[in-house]
Amino acid sequence: MVELKTIQSFLMDTTLYFLVGSTLSSWINLFFLESSIWSFIAKLSTFLSSFSLILLLLVRWETGKYFPLSNLYESILFLCVILLIAQQLAELKLSTRLIKCLNLPLVLCLYWFGNSGLPPEMKTITSLAPSLQSNWLMMHVSVMMLSYATLILGSLLSLLFLILQFYSSKQKESGTFLSSLSVVQKNEVLTNKTIQLSLLEIIDIWSYRLIGLGFPFLTLGIISGAVWANEAWGAYWSWDPKESWALITWLIFAIYLHTRLIKGWSGKKTAAIGSLGFLIIWICYLGVNFLGKGLHSYGWIS
Repeated sequence: MVELKTIQSFLMDTTLYFLVGSTLSSWINLFFLESSIWSFIAKLSTFLSSFSLILLLLVRWETGKYFPLSNLYESILFLCVILLIAQQLAELKLSTRLIKCLNLPLVLCLYWFGNSGLPPEMKTITSLAPSLQSNWLMMHVSVMMLSYATLILGSLLSLLFLILQFYSSKQKESGTFLSSLSVVQKNEVLTNKTIQLSLLEIIDIWSYRLIGLGFPFLTLGIISGAVWANEAWGAYWSWDPKESWALITWLIFAIYLHTRLIKGWSGKKTAAIGSLGFLIIWICYLGVNFLGKGLHSYGWIS
């Protein structure tokens, strides 16, 4: 047991160092495009961050003998892992350095908050509360975290779309700024306008795809949570703050998908809705934890 605690402490510190290294190297690489060494360091440290976080979760699983998603701290670790993995997969399709420059600081802040902002008792491995001693724990919470990660990344791209469009409207800076951020083949000759359009269109498409992927997971997570709630508390829905904000989050992204699929909207209009979703999902995940106690008391900060 002592050895596992030592390994856990080592992995916590190592993950932090890797995240700091990946964040700094990704931002340096953003402005030094010809330096392939910084790109390699960013990719390697991001992979090592993911790997060490997975090991940390496995150590907690082995120590506690249950799937490590029983409280806010463990869910933060799980969310960080999914965000990092989703970012690396997105980078394979979305040829821009911007996605990691936005996602890595977010993951770093989230991880730092989990380790430094939460009370020590929340990070201690204890026995499960009676309401959590269910097979639904892995199903419900893992699916919700998966939906949060994909929706956060998708809505982050919506926010990025608005930021880049704002800069592109400034003729003095847009050409240099956007062309420096878009990854273009060396032998390919493109105008600044073409680069702007292609980058914005790609970001818009992948924002839609990620949100479209996360929304079914969110729906499944809410449904599984309702079934579990009926098992544990005798009611499918109790208008607990976490439940209420999960419903609000679902409605925001349902509106986003409705406007794209039914109304045919794209670009700035849907990016604005997606950016709103970025705020709402953080209120749902973290914000309600500071407002008061509810049925999800295992995840609340005292």
